[in-house]
Amino acid sequence: MSKKRGLSLDEKREKILQIFYDSQDFYLLKELEKLGPRKGVITQSVKDVLQSLVDDDLVLKDKIGTSVYFWSLPSCAGNQLRNVYRKLESDLSSSKKRLAELVEQSDALKKGREASDEREEALADLKEIENKHRVLKDEMEQYADNDPAAFEAMREAIDVAHSAANRWTDNIFTLRQWCSNNFPQAKEQLENLYKEVGITDEFDYLELSPVPLAIVE
Repeated sequence: MSKKRGLSLDEKREKILQIFYDSQDFYLLKELEKLGPRKGVITQSVKDVLQSLVDDDLVLKDKIGTSVYFWSLPSCAGNQLRNVYRKLESDLSSSKKRLAELVEQSDALKKGREASDEREEALADLKEIENKHRVLKDEMEQYADNDPAAFEAMREAIDVAHSAANRWTDNIFTLRQWCSNNFPQAKEQLENLYKEVGITDEFDYLELSPVPLAIVE
């Protein structure tokens, strides 16, 4: 018989919020610690889960006399979601504006590049020069394959590129975690945004394969 899976943090937050929404009442921490287990949230977790909801403005608290009371209404979550929606809408508007600017720049760059005999001749000359450059580059690479200095420089460049790529990967994971913690109600919108920019479930750190030693003849 498989062991029952525990609740995730998001699921615990939803359970605690449901206590407030069902009763629309005020609670002390010790009262919530008694009610939490009825919803599947163990007593020891209630305080941390409650604090995360307070940090995200989904639960309000106030000190009355010597006691601290907590409360939340469905409108609190609605306001938070509307704020996230407005932020995403603003980002979308900025992206559309930037796209329009890029399209305008692209159209401007196309001017003066209309087809003509002179332009076709210039393009043919350019292509010939590029082919010569490619041939010379291939010849140089044949000699560079047995150059220890070139090999060492290549290995160092790979190390630098690998470190930089994983540093950015780490930054992306940190940003995703920050967004999840601060905008839990926008989880679906954020996941769609990640997919649009190419951050899928397969996204991960790069593994560096060993570089074979060059054979110097």
